[in-house]
This record gives sequence, structure tokens and C-alpha cells, in this order.
Amino acid sequence: MIDLSTPISEAAIRSLRVGDVVSVSGVAVTARDTAHKYMVERWIESAPFPDSEDGKLLATLKPILAGGVIYHCGPVVRQDEKGKWHFVAAGPTTSSREEPFEHKVIAALGVRAVIGKGGMGEKTLAACQEHGAVYLHAVGGAATLIAQRVREVEAVYKTEFGLPEAFWQIRVEDFQCVVTMDSHGESLHAKVLADSRDRFNEMYGL
Repeated sequence: MIDLSTPISEAAIRSLRVGDVVSVSGVAVTARDTAHKYMVERWIESAPFPDSEDGKLLATLKPILAGGVIYHCGPVVRQDEKGKWHFVAAGPTTSSREEPFEHKVIAALGVRAVIGKGGMGEKTLAACQEHGAVYLHAVGGAATLIAQRVREVEAVYKTEFGLPEAFWQIRVEDFQCVVTMDSHGESLHAKVLADSRDRFNEMYGL
């Protein structure tokens, strides 16, 4: 088990290889489809005015995302009598939907790790290799167990996107994942796909 704490250094990321099991602790930010589209359109492809709503949110989240972790998650949440938010379920969502955006987010914001399920494509893999990032595979179907790794909800932004699509700034402890895409150009997902195709062709004489 390799311990990673945010902010994560590039050297720590470059030392990881596909198949390594890691434990992530520190601050992470959830982001799904709407949040990724927002980041690219409002922060990366255009420059928001510093005193605008978009500019202020960028100023808040950029220091957290630099050396930080994005979690592809649409949590189930509850709010207690004091107004404090808590994660009830926090399973990973399918990451492939973020493939059009993730390479731009990694490059522009300095994200070091992306957590999700199902893997990502060539653009994200190239960005991981160029900028020093990894894709971490979380266990699907363990949403309530993963929620126990979320020790605190520190803040939530863009609730107008809907609670599952909002940015949730969370503090996690001992969030265990497997490196399935590393900064050396290796992807377990691509390997499994290639091996499956070879096996299929062998079975059917193609």
C-alpha cells in the first residue's frame, strides 16, 4: 500500500506504476459531466474576470486542484440539523464520459490524480504522461463503504447544477484505489481490451 496525501507531488506520481494499490488522504473535489464542461468552457477556454462568480470560484478551487484529486462521483448526501452536509453514498461514476474534457483539466489546473471507474482514453493517458498524473480505479458497488472514507464535507459549489453534479470539496482518509493508468503511458484498461480482442479473434478464428 502506497500512501498519498494532497497536495501530491509530481515525483510521487511518477513513482507509481499500473497495478499499485494506493491510499489517498487529504482534500479532493468531486466533478462529473456538468462540472467538467463548466471547467473547460468557463475557466480554460475563456479567462473569467477575477471579480466574477466564475473567477472567484476558480480562485477558490485552483489551489486545491493543483496537486490535487478529482473524484468522478455523484454523491448521495444528507444535511443535518446544523446545516452540515454528509455523504451517505459516494460510489464512483463511469469516467469515460469525461474523456473529452479531462486532458484539458489536467493540463490547465495541475490535477495529479483522477479517481473513477471504467478507465479513460488516449487523450487522458497522454495528459497523464505529459503532466504527471494518474488514473485511480475505485471499487464500484461499494458506495456506502466509500462514503465512510469521506471524513468531512468542507464546502459545496454550484448546487444549481444539481447536488450530484455540484463540486463537493471533501476531506478523505485512507481512500483505497488501484493505479490503472500511470504517467508512463501504461493503461490496464487498454491492455485488457486488447487482450480480450485477441482472445475473441482466437476463439472465432478471425
